[in-house]
Amino acid sequence: MHRPNRALLLLGLLALAGCDRGRSPAVNGAGAVSVTAEQAPYGMLADGRQVSAYTLTNQRGMTVRVLDYGATIISIRVPDRNGSSDDVALGFDDLAGYVEVPRYFGAVVGRYGNRIANGRFTIGSRTYELARNNGANHLHGGERGFDKVLWSARPFQHGDSAGIVFSYLSPDGDQGYPGALQATVTYTLTSASELVVDYHATTDAPTHVNLTQHTFFNLAGAGKRDVLEHRLTLHATAYTPVDSTFIPTGEIAPVAGTPFDFRTPAAMGARIRDDFPQLRIGNGYNHNWVLDRPGGLDGRLVHAARVLEPESGRTLDVHTTEPGLQFFTANSLDGTAIGREGRSYQRHYGFCLETQHYPDSPNQPQFPSTLLRPGEAYRSRTVFAFGVSE
Repeated sequence: MHRPNRALLLLGLLALAGCDRGRSPAVNGAGAVSVTAEQAPYGMLADGRQVSAYTLTNQRGMTVRVLDYGATIISIRVPDRNGSSDDVALGFDDLAGYVEVPRYFGAVVGRYGNRIANGRFTIGSRTYELARNNGANHLHGGERGFDKVLWSARPFQHGDSAGIVFSYLSPDGDQGYPGALQATVTYTLTSASELVVDYHATTDAPTHVNLTQHTFFNLAGAGKRDVLEHRLTLHATAYTPVDSTFIPTGEIAPVAGTPFDFRTPAAMGARIRDDFPQLRIGNGYNHNWVLDRPGGLDGRLVHAARVLEPESGRTLDVHTTEPGLQFFTANSLDGTAIGREGRSYQRHYGFCLETQHYPDSPNQPQFPSTLLRPGEAYRSRTVFAFGVSE
């Protein structure tokens, strides 16, 4: 099992000075460049603001490209067992795809990733009405969530790692949420091919926060084929069943004896067509798993999931401090989204592993709380570790 470098626990909390333009090298102890960061123009928004792309590269052949629009990961290139590199993140050739196609490809979603029932919650004696952009419900922060804003960006270097700190101030009342929220998302690429995602937020009034990353992965190569033969392990003995609108029923249900049991490796598509009520609702997997955390919510990283693509040998291990993980098999893709190199993204051509608190937690007091108060700090970390299986 691939384990993240524990020294990374200090990254993302550092306010390191970085380059503004051009290439910034991270130098290892032997004096060799191990990770670089590069910035380049990517396009303009309708209001004339410039969007930039940031490219992180390490010596193992891994490259990550990220936009300051939506703090969006637009590309992750990693080698297979034979050393052949391919893009394993679904994305588009230009800015228009991310602005015009509401699929959240690669974006940071917030203030609240996933759904809030009926677009409302109550804090104290006051009820707040949020944007309803998923039927009667609120999804991924509303009509203009964090995926649709331009973040401030600052590259940095530290030891044999390099990354980008993205910052955004969400004003009081944004999409109906109370309080001004100062959010930062830090992407760090390490020399060990770990993409570390650190989230941090503070508020001046009580509010709910649940940030996550919405990359669609395909370890065979984006747009090449479906992901149903990918083998998944999920370290979770329970999940949260949903109603017909994908709002949790409140039950914490065991996975044992159901198609939701991935405690031992199984192909993503092995049971996806089973006649099981929750699969019928989702037309596949689109559910939150309750991760096994023996120490509780103590801020420690746990190994949440592992994915193996048998043909290429590429692997992805996910570690997180979060209590839940949304596994989504891209059930709604229908070929109308045209990705890089003109590839048509069909149903099940990607999968998401969104580390998170549970959906609708503001309205379900039995779930771990997402309430953030003034004077507190929201912190979360997820590590996406890429490798190959021999």
